[in-house]
Amino acid sequence: MEEYKKNSSYENEKEIVFSQAIKAGKRIYYIDVKKNRKEEMYLSITESKKIVSGEDAQVTFEKHKIFLYREDFEKFTNSLRQAIDFVAAEQGEYQPRSYEASSTDEKAPESSELKIDIDF
Repeated sequence: MEEYKKNSSYENEKEIVFSQAIKAGKRIYYIDVKKNRKEEMYLSITESKKIVSGEDAQVTFEKHKIFLYREDFEKFTNSLRQAIDFVAAEQGEYQPRSYEASSTDEKAPESSELKIDIDF
């Protein structure tokens, strides 16, 4: 039981070296770059969805996480690009909304091109 406490508290103490939040309606997506014990960086992508339930309008948040490691970046971005291209081919080009990233004042790019530039 003590080992579990060590691991779960370590998870909350991992160093975040970059963070960006994307507000999208009832959802917020967090893209965090974290370091592991070996000082290797990886991505933590979190979807947080606001859930209002009950007569007293109790608010909770449902969260889902993906951890993406450096050796998988290229495969992941290639597959994501293929999936986006497939949707565009089947349903036409989508005109993206102008979501603003909370960590900067820049708006999301107006093109459907996926750009990820991460240096380690």
